[in-house]
Amino acid sequence: MSTNIRNIAIIAHVDHGKTTLVDALLRQSKTHLNKDVINQEMIMDSNELERERGITIFSKNASVQYGEIKINIIDTPGHADFGGEVERVLNMADGCLLLIDAKEGPMPQTRFVLKKALEMGHKIIVVVNKIDKKDARPKFALEATYELFLELGAGDHSLDFPVIYACGRDGKAGLDPDLSKMENINPIFDAIVKHIPSPIADPTKPLQMLVTSLIADDFKGRIAIGRVYNGTVKAGQEITHINRQGVQKKYKIISLMTFLGLNRVEAEEIKAGDICAIAGIPEVTIGETIADPESPEALPLINIEEPTIKMTFMVNSSPFAGKEGEFSTTMQIRKRLFKELETDVSLRVVEDDKNNWIVSGRGELHLAILIERLRREGFELQVSRPQVIDREIKGKKMTPYEKIFIEVPEKYQGVVMQKMGERKGELKEMRINGEIILLEFIIPTRGLFGYRNEFLTDTKGLGIMNTIFFQYMSDPGNWRDRDHGSLVSTDTGPTNMYGLRNVQDRGELFFSPGAEVYEGQVVGQNSRPNDIRVNVCKEKALSNMRSKGEGNTEHFNVPRTMGLEDALEYIGDDELVEVTPKNIRIRKMHLKEVDSKRAEREALGVKFDY
Repeated sequence: MSTNIRNIAIIAHVDHGKTTLVDALLRQSKTHLNKDVINQEMIMDSNELERERGITIFSKNASVQYGEIKINIIDTPGHADFGGEVERVLNMADGCLLLIDAKEGPMPQTRFVLKKALEMGHKIIVVVNKIDKKDARPKFALEATYELFLELGAGDHSLDFPVIYACGRDGKAGLDPDLSKMENINPIFDAIVKHIPSPIADPTKPLQMLVTSLIADDFKGRIAIGRVYNGTVKAGQEITHINRQGVQKKYKIISLMTFLGLNRVEAEEIKAGDICAIAGIPEVTIGETIADPESPEALPLINIEEPTIKMTFMVNSSPFAGKEGEFSTTMQIRKRLFKELETDVSLRVVEDDKNNWIVSGRGELHLAILIERLRREGFELQVSRPQVIDREIKGKKMTPYEKIFIEVPEKYQGVVMQKMGERKGELKEMRINGEIILLEFIIPTRGLFGYRNEFLTDTKGLGIMNTIFFQYMSDPGNWRDRDHGSLVSTDTGPTNMYGLRNVQDRGELFFSPGAEVYEGQVVGQNSRPNDIRVNVCKEKALSNMRSKGEGNTEHFNVPRTMGLEDALEYIGDDELVEVTPKNIRIRKMHLKEVDSKRAEREALGVKFDY
């Protein structure tokens, strides 16, 4: 065993304080931090999207020195859509800090990540966080955590977990839920050293390292991050790379790095049990083995759950194509999508015969984050409506189902249950907690499409909804079409106040005056199920005829702003979302009305003699 090393992953539900707690661990361990992050909150959430959304999307490594012990810390995402990140980085750890919110207790994503950790046999330290909250319930949170462990089939070894109470924001922790007695974060360090086992590894055996993460570097190329299971790796040595197919190739390490705080620093030697980064293997991917050239032996491949949602990515073909993005060609988009596969193991990309790409992921958020990153990098593309990935199991067509957990005030319970019923949801459990109703449903993944915004509207923003993948079951069928149509522009040009006012009684508009639109672009939501072609560019005819008080009583409703996720939830099967660095637009697949009607008739089997 490497007695002076501890490898620990921090797992929790979204917004239970993982990244804030890591900040406190880094600062109080006197870890050297760069000047640009020393006064910054959420040090580990370095990505722009993570800071905006307040969630962790990409797992990250850091290390701290606590006395004689080096503690490697892995910060993991809390959202189930990024479960691929969680599954692979747990392979690097020997134990986990499980954070539980003192008010909310264990939440759905806690269940998902904890289940993976227990399956791997990791020792768990429970940290009841945010005890400074006004309505904190540490006793309730702890009892609910015990229930969750029992529900997940934890053995006696796992149930005998140590408990630490903490306020990550203030950097304090203790063995009792009394904030006034807490002085610093050291009780967490002490618990890690005492309860998390040292990595089982033998430095005398031949080298074996499992690659669990990749980083692109402009100077060093692809950098592979992973844990050394056996042997010792030295700077400049020759190694053997064993890929997923078992093919072996020899390479020379051009850079060997270890983690010091948040930084990667050059190292001469890394022994078994530690986590390191290696440059010099151009084709390495996640889950593969770096081994000794004399006696190469592969480690087991990382098993990742299959994706459940797919979307079609296409080159932008709208009238505004190429005007707002830096990268818009087939070759550029193809190269970028296949590059993403190197670092995201839960993503799948397949190119069809029309030079479109079927991109599959773990959920709507997973794919929406990918699209958002592409547009911020300067890419321009268009994407189709999300669809579920059905599977054939034992000769039957099966569709993915989600387990959905809903918390709503009692007065909104009726409308939520009605909408869930309409979307083929089945109520499994209902609990009352004061004025809050806790509902648990099993629902087809397809039934959830487009529901998040509807849910927030129905509950006046007071409802909380969390989902995790459940299993594949038979498709209930009889799906209804969406209950609204679209207002589609008949003209190309800037929107005009006169034209918008004429149309606003038909439904809800997405644009203010002066916005550039084109024929076939969706400019609003119709209040009825059918689509209507409207002219929002129409100008008022100028004449000398005026009536007294004309225009004084006219009112223009505030248009609805459509973000990327709103647009993906809104679109129908015959619509696309046009994504550029500057704008998100919704459009019809067939821009001209005559082409759209022809496509509808052909879909119904009506033949034409052209």
